[in-house]
Amino acid sequence: MITSTANQKVKNVVALQKKAKERKEQRLFVAEGRKMVLEVLRDAPEAVAEVYVTGEYLGDAKQAEELCGVSYEMVSGSVMKAMAETLEPQGILALVRMPEYDFDRLWQQEDGLWIALENLRDPGNLGTILRTAEAAGVSGVILSPESVDIYNPKVIRSTMGAIFRVPHFYPENFAEVLNAMKQDGATLYAAHLAGTMFYDEPEYKGRSVILIGNEANGLSDEISSRADCLVRIPMEGKAESLNAAVAAALMMYEGYRARRRTALK
Repeated sequence: MITSTANQKVKNVVALQKKAKERKEQRLFVAEGRKMVLEVLRDAPEAVAEVYVTGEYLGDAKQAEELCGVSYEMVSGSVMKAMAETLEPQGILALVRMPEYDFDRLWQQEDGLWIALENLRDPGNLGTILRTAEAAGVSGVILSPESVDIYNPKVIRSTMGAIFRVPHFYPENFAEVLNAMKQDGATLYAAHLAGTMFYDEPEYKGRSVILIGNEANGLSDEISSRADCLVRIPMEGKAESLNAAVAAALMMYEGYRARRRTALK
């Protein structure tokens, strides 16, 4: 059992929690809590690099049984608190290998719906968008290099497991990828205050890409100029804009509704 926070493995987990650079170099991220760890053990056991548990966690017979056949290392409660990001850790966390996605893998579906995020900075927003993307049947998420790290612990927790199931990709050149999508027949719909139609007016037929911008500044002129259609969300009162995750959810579900409608015909 590891009982010291000076242990090198403990220090490495803490570094992975706090530093995107470490995560990128090691190609590892931290999954924390019973639900998250069990999901990855069930859906992608080969991705699990290390599992850490406390004696208290294993004291629950059901939880101990769930780890039958799983290789793990025990740590003291105080060490788990040092390793965890949550204030009240559940007594289990794992180091998980990052899935490897590229553009070709994301771009396989002929009638797919994708969402592209430019300079999204809030971890909670990104986590919510990934969770909603899974629910709305989105084919993949593309993020500009300046967007928040998708493996940030706050993002991981707020995805509620969707991180393991929604393909995602950070291209070196965000604009070039959007151009490639257009050239391959996709229609790009940008959420924009200068939209010429409401978000529920387009038909979202065929390959469709939804563009969502930075929380404070929206889409840049460079990226919005690549859109085939600027759309806006109608709002009453004095509100000028919606939260990025809310706007993304509305548009993703509109795209999903269009596909459901087509499937029923």
